[in-house]
Amino acid sequence: MTERLYLRDADLRSFEATVVSVDDDRVELDRTAFYATSGGQPHDIGHLVWATGAAAVLDVRSDGDRVLHTLAGPIPEVDTTVTGEVDDGRRRHMMRTHTAMHILCGVIWRDWLRVVTGGNMDALSGRMDFEFVELPEGFAERLEELCNAEIDADRPVEVSFLDRGEAVLDRDLIRTKVNLIPDYVTEIRVVDIVGLDKQADGGTHVSSTGQVGRLEVVKTESKGKGFKRVRFVLHDE
Repeated sequence: MTERLYLRDADLRSFEATVVSVDDDRVELDRTAFYATSGGQPHDIGHLVWATGAAAVLDVRSDGDRVLHTLAGPIPEVDTTVTGEVDDGRRRHMMRTHTAMHILCGVIWRDWLRVVTGGNMDALSGRMDFEFVELPEGFAERLEELCNAEIDADRPVEVSFLDRGEAVLDRDLIRTKVNLIPDYVTEIRVVDIVGLDKQADGGTHVSSTGQVGRLEVVKTESKGKGFKRVRFVLHDE
């Protein structure tokens, strides 16, 4: 089992760990700050450094409760102590984008009572699908305005942890389908944009909405009967 350090500290960029297993160019560590691709959020990149070598981290994937790091370069042996260095630029972009997606979810639920059905993201851009039969006139412009108002409000983004049994009873978390989280996860991580959106979530986020930057809704499109897609990009202030 790999301890996922980013769950409690998304600002952590450097850490020490021990190599637990090696499979070709994939290395399992006992603990990591590298985010593994999941929930629509792509993986981190960076480097592992140890006494006799260094390698770039090109990909990070989950395998059950293990996290596997794909390396380019020499491979450290089992029991080697390594220092991990997460690429700060990419991580910050992912944090901003993931928080922007939660802002979109919160605004659309609050103002239109529609739930999200899927989504994906890259650095400073993303798409989300919602349960809309038809979009109201002027929807994209109004959505962009409302989201940027929430960014300007600089709402705190708080992370907490709930026992799984407690989480499934939390009415605010029903929309995020806590029951679909793997059974081995007994403690549910909750990301709360205070006063706007509360979700069970394992991704990385900024600590307040004011750090997201300006959100632009670039396109809306139909994805089949009853589903509409919103595409957005983020800009620096």
